[in-house]
Amino acid sequence: MIDLATWNLSVPVGSPPYTVETTKLVKGFKDQYFHSNTGTLFFWSPVTGTRTENAKYARTELRETYSNGTLRNWYYPDADNFLRATLAVKQVPSSGKIVIGQIHAFQSQKPMVKVEYQYDTSSDTGDIVAKVRMRPDDDEGRVITVATGVKLHQEFSYLIHLSPGGALGISAAGYQWDTNISEKWRVKPLYFKAGVYVQDNSGYTSEGGKVMFSKLDIDHDK
Repeated sequence: MIDLATWNLSVPVGSPPYTVETTKLVKGFKDQYFHSNTGTLFFWSPVTGTRTENAKYARTELRETYSNGTLRNWYYPDADNFLRATLAVKQVPSSGKIVIGQIHAFQSQKPMVKVEYQYDTSSDTGDIVAKVRMRPDDDEGRVITVATGVKLHQEFSYLIHLSPGGALGISAAGYQWDTNISEKWRVKPLYFKAGVYVQDNSGYTSEGGKVMFSKLDIDHDK
């Protein structure tokens, strides 16, 4: 069973989109966008869903909290920071792209890390791509293909690790990529996100991203 006691959930309905608080999530919240009945986490986000402020796209996505439901933000030098997940992508929008994990920056529109599944219809497989802003003021950042050949419905794992020294490691589907981020990130409060954030905003209500997580875990090891 995946522990939901350190997350809240944004679902793409309402204006602004509805946030399911931690206590409600732990008690077994479920709707058409999310459920955890089977011990796995089901996420669905249509391209037509409502969007958070300043966002181009809809999401059904968990956001890191403390167990009492308050938002958790951390500074990377204070701990060894890990986000581990095992999942299978079940559906992608026509763009083929969904974000499945992030290190976001508090009160910023510019995340440090996005881990994205990018499906290509011609090869019938997907790549796992990391988009990394090496510095907080990077507009574009680096785009790295971490793994290739991941099919729809195929279960795989990813890990995002940020050390107290600023070493960033991203592994996915058995492959790994490492770098060192700028020290300018030291003073920026960060948090993990996971779920399905569709990189598409046009199409029918049946078009979107669908993902099943069988494992999801955060650690901040002092």
